[in-house]
Amino acid sequence: MKNNKLLTVMLIILVSITLIGVVLFVVLTQLNKQSATLEPSIDEILECSVDVPEITTNLADGKFIRIELKIQADSQNAAKELEKRNFQTKNIIIEELSELTEENLKGKEGKILLESTIKARLNELMQEGEVQQVYITSYIIQ
Repeated sequence: MKNNKLLTVMLIILVSITLIGVVLFVVLTQLNKQSATLEPSIDEILECSVDVPEITTNLADGKFIRIELKIQADSQNAAKELEKRNFQTKNIIIEELSELTEENLKGKEGKILLESTIKARLNELMQEGEVQQVYITSYIIQ
């Protein structure tokens, strides 16, 4: 009789602990899912973005390129820093383009390579935040 009561109490405690664990797991999973899906709105992206006016420069193969970019930072402070570093941004873009040929920039992969290279180089300079994305907004090779 005494063993049955002890067994019953132990089972109740075990089931209670298991239920509490499952509830905590579900709650934490839902909270992480909500925080991960909170993408910035287009207005927030624009507030944290900086336009790079048209740059015309030579490519490594003698052709030339006209390109405009929009650079998205992770905060408004980072965007302000990018605006102050405008001359460094242009310098990085010109340096990177001068190493590439028209063939390197062909297709989607070439543009993605250019964007990621510029992003990496700018992030080396940044102190207030980081560059999230580089967008090519205008692009002509002649």
